[in-house]
Amino acid sequence: MTTEAKPSPRERLLEAAATLTYRDGVGVGVDALCKAAGVSKRSMYQLFESKDELLAASLEARASAYAATLLPASDDNRSPRERIMHVFDQLASQAGAPDFLGCRYLAVQIELKDQGHPASRVARRVKENLTAFFRSEAGQGGASDPDLLARQLILIFDGASARAGIGADTPAGLIAPTVAVLLDAAGMR
Repeated sequence: MTTEAKPSPRERLLEAAATLTYRDGVGVGVDALCKAAGVSKRSMYQLFESKDELLAASLEARASAYAATLLPASDDNRSPRERIMHVFDQLASQAGAPDFLGCRYLAVQIELKDQGHPASRVARRVKENLTAFFRSEAGQGGASDPDLLARQLILIFDGASARAGIGADTPAGLIAPTVAVLLDAAGMR
């Protein structure tokens, strides 16, 4: 018989921040975060300098899993075009979930407005990493302008994610043909 260790107060705070800010936005209060985590405010401030630092740490803690769910494995030997399409297939799949509210990293950047905010810096880096993936694959796939194509792809990604997140559109059947047109126009193979 194995017993699971109870998550630490830090882990519970990170989880509460991830859940509540995704659902309710970054304006969620410290009281609500502490209550959801079952942690006192005093304990929270012993673990994190501020709510801003907690939010940044929460986003950072999820960054690897976010990339792992979107990006193909590094040893995936599909073509660069197929690897890019994989990301958009993953987005379409995630967007079909009833609890999908869009990309948490884009939402944080939009809500915070402050580029210097610790959470905004984490979110920007995560989004820059996705753009860099697109740029690298575009270059390997022979795109005529890999940088432009990467910027176009992140625009499609963020737009589709945002529209699906607010329930304005369903990306299924819409994203793949849109991305294919961009890839074709760029000369991607």
